[in-house]
Amino acid sequence: MMESVGVYRFCGCTAKNKMKCDSRWEMTASETAPTSAYSSPARSLGDTGITPLSPSHIVNDADPNVSEQQTFLVVVAIDFGTTSSGYAYSFTKEPECIHVMRRWEGGDPGVSNQKTPTTILLTPERKFHSFGYAARDFYHDLDPNEAKQWLYLEKFKMKLHTTGDLTMDTDLTAANGKKVKALEIFAYALQYFKEQALKELSDQAGSEFENSDVRWVITVPAIWKQPAKQFMRQAAYQAGLASPENSEQLIIALEPEAASIYCRKLRLHQMTDLSSKAAVNGYSSSDTVGAGFAQAKEHIRRNRQSRTFLVENVIGEIWSELEEGDKYVVVDSGGGTVDLTVHQIRLPEGHLKELYKATGGPYGSLGVDYEFEKLLCKIFGEDFIEQFKIKRPAAWVDLMIAFESRKRAAAPDRTNPLNITLPFSFIDYYKKFRGHSVEHALRKSNVDFVKWSSQGMLRMSPDAMNALFKPTIDSIIEHLRDLFQKPEVSTVKFLFLVGGFAEAPLLQQAVQAAFGDKCRVIIPQDVGLTILKGAVLFGLDPAVIKVRRSPLTYGVGVLNRYVEGKHPPEKLLVKDGTRWCTDVFDKFISADQSVALGELVKRSYTPAKPSQLVIVINIYSSELDDVSFITDPGVKKCGTLRLDLTGASSTNVPARREIQTLMQFGDTEIKATAVDIATSKSVKVGIDFLNY
Repeated sequence: MMESVGVYRFCGCTAKNKMKCDSRWEMTASETAPTSAYSSPARSLGDTGITPLSPSHIVNDADPNVSEQQTFLVVVAIDFGTTSSGYAYSFTKEPECIHVMRRWEGGDPGVSNQKTPTTILLTPERKFHSFGYAARDFYHDLDPNEAKQWLYLEKFKMKLHTTGDLTMDTDLTAANGKKVKALEIFAYALQYFKEQALKELSDQAGSEFENSDVRWVITVPAIWKQPAKQFMRQAAYQAGLASPENSEQLIIALEPEAASIYCRKLRLHQMTDLSSKAAVNGYSSSDTVGAGFAQAKEHIRRNRQSRTFLVENVIGEIWSELEEGDKYVVVDSGGGTVDLTVHQIRLPEGHLKELYKATGGPYGSLGVDYEFEKLLCKIFGEDFIEQFKIKRPAAWVDLMIAFESRKRAAAPDRTNPLNITLPFSFIDYYKKFRGHSVEHALRKSNVDFVKWSSQGMLRMSPDAMNALFKPTIDSIIEHLRDLFQKPEVSTVKFLFLVGGFAEAPLLQQAVQAAFGDKCRVIIPQDVGLTILKGAVLFGLDPAVIKVRRSPLTYGVGVLNRYVEGKHPPEKLLVKDGTRWCTDVFDKFISADQSVALGELVKRSYTPAKPSQLVIVINIYSSELDDVSFITDPGVKKCGTLRLDLTGASSTNVPARREIQTLMQFGDTEIKATAVDIATSKSVKVGIDFLNY
């Protein structure tokens, strides 16, 4: 069992015999060591693991031992959304052409179907059956009793954000209440997109298109923690998009970053400027903000037919107004989350620098759905709604589909009511459950703004519909207000509103009203596809984001020499006559610290025992910058760094073997490599945020 290991760290001693310089060494032990009277992860030391040969430092070079990246014929990006998903691609020889996936069968009136709903259907035997519109329509047509046996899942992506202790065994709950492994569902979904994309590419090429020719990009919210990003990567490996041995074939892209990359390319005719007083896109200065919303909708409607987007190789016209150092905010409002990212332009190449760590929260359009569900519970009773969802799962899905199309019709200036069709089985089941009619329930509920239509519909006043949006939009505005208070976010020039929820005129109006006097509010044309198109561009040039901010403080637990009066008495540990302070947090990198692409935290170690070939170091994280001990509130063990030296053994290994490790924080995922200096052999290092 390699978990009880210690780590010594050399702090710059120049003594010839470094092993005798006790005052210059620190040591750590793993979290799994037995604890004593108080909760200390480092009370029992066990066997020593590795000793550093050099202090920490940062180098600007990329790791020379990482082999050159493979060249790919095509980049395929998958925008795996909470409510809808899609893919787009670009051939590396034609980077200015982005092809959005072929149109999907099915679809709803008034909703663009260049994406498909993030819905999946498994057979009663738990095998993959269908995805998207096909899954939804097949499930809808099943007999109610038969439907109970099938596993239908929708909007399941949020589980990765809301699960605090995410593991490879985390479950999802299908519409019929049955549990299924989340990893299985995400892998099925990604495999579906892989097959769709390869089939389309093969059709275009006229011959079988190999997966090895594709670089895959999967988008995730920037506010996701590392375990969720790793989970998505593992699902992609299981789906066959890439493999751990060829991990470079898959890139995890952050959604607001992808949007930001695309927004750099915008021409004036490809966006709506809600803040503009001058004529834009043919509208005069006398036009109201409402006309701007209508204009945005018209752009979306007109451009639905186009499947290939031409992307300018030069910086777009909007960027021509930006000068070196100018700042802008990207507000990515999707189905599940809202992500806020602050970027700064770096000229002349137009590279981007992240100025403030990504923030946000679960304020996506799903919040409006939850408010509608709460309204139904108020009218018909929570007990009935819960039973109806279990007993008539397909009908519940139908009801939420009907609400979705009406939700999209909500607007600030709407005067006529919105009608939501109630499925017949809802009306029928309610009568059996309560013994009286739906109409009777509405009369008794005292909810004045929802009436019963004789055509079997709930009739909502525009104000009632708008009220369902209010809590979610208020959360977004409040979060943005907090962001604008930060010094780094002052003097922002533009606010780009992107993502599927950005199509909502109510959100557009609220953002413009709150921030229109601080910056120009810009909505890209075909706003729901902005992230997808940006993800393709990111896959073509992953180095476009030059500086990122670390979302968390990262470090390891160490033992320092105990100093009376400075260290807490309960942290004192005496080992072989030496007094140590346990559980000290040794910082790798601070929360919100700028890290340039290619910058690496570099350390050199030697195994304390020459025969020791597997080393384990536990990594801790905190949202706070000022952390003293790994036992401080808010400090969490977030991963395990395993150095497996088994494959790097050699007969010529010196007694003090040097293992050089490089940890890269400047990318969308934390990466690590290790090199055995004695044999010049690179060794795989995995940082595991899911299994520890």
